[in-house]
Amino acid sequence: MNNIKADPKAKRPDWLKVRAPTSKSYHNIKDMLGELKLVTVCQEAICPNIEECWSGGTATFMLMGDTCTRACRFCAVKTGNPKGILDLEEPQKVGYAISKMKLDYIVLTSVDRDDLEDLGADHFARTIEAIKENNPQMVVEVLTPDFNAVPEHVARILAAKPDVFAHNIETTEALTPSVRDRRSQYRKSLKTLSLAKEINPNQYTKTSIMLGLGESDEDILQALRDLREVGCDVVTFGQYLAPTNRHKKYLPIVEYVKPERFDHWKDVADEMGFLYCASGPLVRSSYRAGEFFMKGIIEKKRKEEEIRETRPSYPSL
Repeated sequence: MNNIKADPKAKRPDWLKVRAPTSKSYHNIKDMLGELKLVTVCQEAICPNIEECWSGGTATFMLMGDTCTRACRFCAVKTGNPKGILDLEEPQKVGYAISKMKLDYIVLTSVDRDDLEDLGADHFARTIEAIKENNPQMVVEVLTPDFNAVPEHVARILAAKPDVFAHNIETTEALTPSVRDRRSQYRKSLKTLSLAKEINPNQYTKTSIMLGLGESDEDILQALRDLREVGCDVVTFGQYLAPTNRHKKYLPIVEYVKPERFDHWKDVADEMGFLYCASGPLVRSSYRAGEFFMKGIIEKKRKEEEIRETRPSYPSL
């Protein structure tokens, strides 16, 4: 069950090959996004599951532009200084676009905006509110930056009532300095996830880990322990794939992790008490199978709350 050492000149293993998108639903969503000048991480991050998600009722919108103030070595999103420029109408645009699409699970993510005073927290929250205003039943997951683990910023997001609060640790603690931007620290990410639970103990939280960067089994296991310690509910594992030749140079793929090994980490996560774990070579943090599961959990919770609210109360004797 040994993993395959990555050879830059060799072809990818068969389990990492996907077909180009062809469905009508995919092209309809792509055309609308182009007309409204909205950005999705599905496109920017060159996600291999884009057709499966867009055809299945899920889309991931990337807020606050296509330029990130940080420069993580694994990421395909361009880096720069947006100089405080922000489309203040974007929350309404996203809300409108979603109301016109046949979607039932929305993921909102964003570039890092260290150039903004609140790091973009209010913009993020206003977008959630716009979506909920148009469709109160829409399941909204947010995949946020770390907001420098500032409690007020995390609280502003949670005040908008997202159904799932996600923030990715991306890799193990040992590899973080070589994989992520120097401002994107492992312990800071754990604190951001911890804050969400401290502010709202009932908030579902989620994170994602890439494999294939040379991480040890013990480091992965420690990351899972750390996540359970801060109450993280959902974790996903996926294969790191360098999005461009430039990325292959600065952050090469160390190994292709076999599907059986992904199954192993799912079993470990399940045994450790995570509510859900999606684990596979092509799994990404926003992944249709995991979202389908979370949608079921959230809808069940909503029905239970409705029953409690409508149940008649009787005065005690």
